[in-house]
Amino acid sequence: MTAKICVGQFAGSHGVRGLVKLRSFTAEPADVMAYGPLTDEAGSRRFTVTLQGMVKDNFLAKVDGVTSREQAQALAGVRLYVDRAALPETEDGDEFYHADLIGLRAELVDGTLYGTVKAVYDFGAGDMLEIRIASGALEMLPFSKACVPVVDVRAGRVVVDLPAVIEAREGSGDEAEEGEGDSGEEGP
Repeated sequence: MTAKICVGQFAGSHGVRGLVKLRSFTAEPADVMAYGPLTDEAGSRRFTVTLQGMVKDNFLAKVDGVTSREQAQALAGVRLYVDRAALPETEDGDEFYHADLIGLRAELVDGTLYGTVKAVYDFGAGDMLEIRIASGALEMLPFSKACVPVVDVRAGRVVVDLPAVIEAREGSGDEAEEGEGDSGEEGP
């Protein structure tokens, strides 16, 4: 099965003649259509889209076969995908498509298995890797050079350096326990 990358999403209807608002997730927003056919996640629906203009932060688009407001509104929320192979390779060694990271083996610095990259999230303060560790639990780690110093997509692995993360977690936990409920006064 070919990996798919989400490049956009229909965001609702515009007007009464079937125009759709389209949100682009590509680095250059207008490139949302540059990588070939757009499909839904399952690949079962194919969309031929023509950009018509802009409204706020969304494109206005004409979708073949969509002629009414109701048909356009029915597409709201549908994410648009292209085959991973259609996208250009990243130019910077520190840039990765999220889809390329998912499934990579996560190793500790000494080479022992830590887990597998399950997902990549951006909650607004930087990317986070969700790793299913060997015990089956899920671990969230900052996707930073300090925490993940090596990303080798071709070798199918990332290297995770945990000592600083573990120290920070233990340090904040100890401080909270020691200071919790301690007003400096003795009880009755």
